[in-house]
Amino acid sequence: MKKMLLAVVSLALIATVSTAAETHTDKETKADIARHRAMATAHEAAAKCLESGKKHEVCSQQLQAACKGLAIGKYCGMKHQH
Repeated sequence: MKKMLLAVVSLALIATVSTAAETHTDKETKADIARHRAMATAHEAAAKCLESGKKHEVCSQQLQAACKGLAIGKYCGMKHQH
């Protein structure tokens, strides 16, 4: 009985996930590509800022400004360990 219940719950979860998948038009896909490239450029600039010896806070502020309206969150769609 437990195995049957587990199977039913698993199938329901799989069905939910598969129907929630997004489909994008070519225009939306191109816009996503452009956003990813802009985020990559902003992150590359942040890396160069840190390499130049500037403080982390300064580079983070520059990254936040470059990513405003581009990605979710203050880390431009990307956060890592410190």
